[in-house]
Amino acid sequence: MRRNRSRWLFPTVILAGAILVFILRSTTNDYVLAIACFAGINIILAVSLNLTNGFTGLFSLGHPAFMAVGGYISAIMTFPVARKTMLLPALPSWLATQQWSFLPAMVLGGLGATLAAFLVGFPVLRLKGHYLAVATLGFIIILQVLITNMESFTRGPLGLNGLPMLTNLWWVYMCVVITVYVCWKVKHSSLGRSMLAIRENEMAAECLGIPLARTRIMAFALGAFFAGIGGGLWAHLVTVITPTSFSVVMAFNLVVMVVVGGSGSITGAAFAAIMLTLMAEVLRPLEESLEAYGISEIIIAAGLLLILIFRSQGVFGGQEPGFLVRSGYGPSDEGKNPLSFGKVKGGTA
Repeated sequence: MRRNRSRWLFPTVILAGAILVFILRSTTNDYVLAIACFAGINIILAVSLNLTNGFTGLFSLGHPAFMAVGGYISAIMTFPVARKTMLLPALPSWLATQQWSFLPAMVLGGLGATLAAFLVGFPVLRLKGHYLAVATLGFIIILQVLITNMESFTRGPLGLNGLPMLTNLWWVYMCVVITVYVCWKVKHSSLGRSMLAIRENEMAAECLGIPLARTRIMAFALGAFFAGIGGGLWAHLVTVITPTSFSVVMAFNLVVMVVVGGSGSITGAAFAAIMLTLMAEVLRPLEESLEAYGISEIIIAAGLLLILIFRSQGVFGGQEPGFLVRSGYGPSDEGKNPLSFGKVKGGTA
């Protein structure tokens, strides 16, 4: 009976989400659909950031940089050839004649972000704590400078405007499902157990034969891939991308989503992404009516402080809902120290 429930739970959730998307597209206006798209993109970003910050215990602020890589690559590849000739006359001929469809361009953007994560991760992931945070923060600034100066490819500070509006709620929903599914399978695999073990105790994990550097770089790169996908979705929803589109403020907002939802909880990250996105939109009319701009940030910051004071582990506390665990989508001993059970490479804990 339990196996039958677990077999049908995930397809049922996907079907329910698809029905909700259909209803929203049929009954709501473009403004509501745009908010739903932004909420879905934030889910992708928060859940993928959990791979590094939540599972492995690192403190990375570099997600917006990977979004920029993925966003610019997908934007350049989907840009109409006629507009490339006009706006980017110095673009190499082999690239100026290319106009890809959305899906391959978005995947290429994700792969570009993954490559950037590998190049940056090997030297940067040797650091820990606030040193790593500062290093990844510096990566955002360095990338912004590079994009600003690569005028042949990016138009520099002007950015690329008039992008085709290819992102819709179905694309966002499909990417959300894939992101959540992959991260869920990673969390409840041997690789995920290795990540959680590193987060709990690096020395003990290394003694058990877990390769620290390789596991960290895999988490970093996989999270960067989905960040690149999110950047492509964002660029083709807003239809413009500039060097400052993905800023330090966005990095802190994504970290807040992970912390509020519960570091290591996929469900918590998705919940916090939806709530913070909706809260920002609900409070925006209040700012305009009272002419008190910035009050939404103050309210969100106050709520974050209350959560850190009264529930420092986050809303979900790093765990997943009990019905998912009992249905076979997670180990029954969820929440225990990953070093205390299960097989890992090199021995048995």
